Amino acid sequence: MRRLTVGMNVSLDGYTAAPGDDLGWGVPSDELFQWWSDRVGATGLALYGRRLWETMSSHWPTADQQPGATPAQIEYARRWRDMPKLVFSSTTSAVDGARLVTGDAVPEITRLKTEDGGPMDVGGATLAAAAMRAGL
Repeated sequence: MRRLTVGMNVSLDGYTAAPGDDLGWGVPSDELFQWWSDRVGATGLALYGRRLWETMSSHWPTADQQPGATPAQIEYARRWRDMPKLVFSSTTSAVDGARLVTGDAVPEITRLKTEDGGPMDVGGATLAAAAMRAGL
């Protein structure tokens, strides 16, 4: 049985995004960035909600090729690209670099948990909340 985890940057007052869904407020220190990179390297399958997927997929596929990319950013980008990803969305018709699930996330996550494989990590507050409400 696979283990399901969730991790996200949250402000002390409980917010995951600034007004306008801006995620740029939470730029991690080098130490925290390395922690996230190690987590991605150990993830067997990443489960994304649409909004976080759009943010991540607009930057990380080519982040290692950007001028001024640090060694840590290059390593993270490569780990992120190599990590298997699943995107849950009822409004998106296609995603690049991941498998898309358009139906209810809870039955699919429940099914995935019964499979063999590395740990699964939930990305996105809405998807994480659905998994937590379902007791997953």
